[in-house]
Amino acid sequence: MDTRLQSHSIMVERKHLTFDLKENSRGRFLRIIEEVSGRRNAIIIPLTGIDDFRDVLNEVIKFSKTLSPEV
Repeated sequence: MDTRLQSHSIMVERKHLTFDLKENSRGRFLRIIEEVSGRRNAIIIPLTGIDDFRDVLNEVIKFSKTLSPEV
């Protein structure tokens, strides 16, 4: 059984994204759920990797700001 420690949701265009920090008998993890048109996809990141995940995401964000605007 998973215990929810914290949860946040955002809407991005047609996508509903939910970020759930949870724990179970195997440890703590972040579950990111994408819901669009009734379909759900999820990824799970063990908390031991959350800093690496953040660092890579920050690099992608930094690079994306150097791109020209979408047409």
